[in-house]
Amino acid sequence: MSYRRTIKLVCGFAGGSAVLVVAAAAAESRGYFGDKQGERSGQWSRFNILQAAQPATWSTGNHTVASTGHAWDFNWDKRDPSPLFTNGKKKENSSEDPSSEQENGKPKATRNILFIRHSQYNLSGNGDHERILTPLGREQAEFTGQRLAALGLKYDIMVYSTMARATETANIISKYLPGVELVSCDLLREGAPIEPVPPVNHWKPDAVQYHEDGARIEAAFRRYIHRADPKQKEDSYEIIVCHANVIRYFVCRALQFPPEGWLRMGLNNGSITWLTVRPSGRVALRTLGDSGFMPPDKLTRT
Repeated sequence: MSYRRTIKLVCGFAGGSAVLVVAAAAAESRGYFGDKQGERSGQWSRFNILQAAQPATWSTGNHTVASTGHAWDFNWDKRDPSPLFTNGKKKENSSEDPSSEQENGKPKATRNILFIRHSQYNLSGNGDHERILTPLGREQAEFTGQRLAALGLKYDIMVYSTMARATETANIISKYLPGVELVSCDLLREGAPIEPVPPVNHWKPDAVQYHEDGARIEAAFRRYIHRADPKQKEDSYEIIVCHANVIRYFVCRALQFPPEGWLRMGLNNGSITWLTVRPSGRVALRTLGDSGFMPPDKLTRT
């Protein structure tokens, strides 16, 4: 086996540029790159090999991926009380002490938002009223309802899209969560939130649909995804039953990821996506598309 092939195998198994550098140094000193012993080859110098082994964002002395430079916007929901004050004083006249008033205006509770993707539905239906759940879809909703009940959380409300498949899913789930208020919302209907990057060939809405659906879905995001009101004392648990495009867009927006990346994720029918919004404005994704509570033969993604 040639020495050059040995280097490739060692580096392949080790997966690290350090092994390549050591091997290259040894090879160079022995003249395996076509040089005389002790001479440096311009094409195969150790520096050239080291550069080839490093990702573009690495440097010789820094083995960390370069930061994108995008800082977290703590006032992404425009509910941070800090901008209302300048040098410890409220911008408008107030008889209260500025520091105590600012403290009173701070959120104190955490919001937990559990998104449920609707169950499998009849894709061949003519219009929304015929696109109801399939028998399997109704089974999936039962599993989701059982899972939500088993979590033992004190749910405050269940909001659902007015489309037939989401409404039916919410109604089945509600059987397992007695006493939880149900509220419908047109803003949560399925649509095209923003043109995805990279594009796909099988789904190409026109510019008008992106313009209309995008504004509506963004309005839904601003209505439902934000930190708790300062008057809220206890952590809340809210359920939103809607659609894959809406949920994926919400996740990207909430995590301050590029929203055009929403189509890079996939969600099973009846799956649970759990977002947590802290009083500070921090957002965490606890689960994305969790459907492990369903038997494998019940899983679909339609």
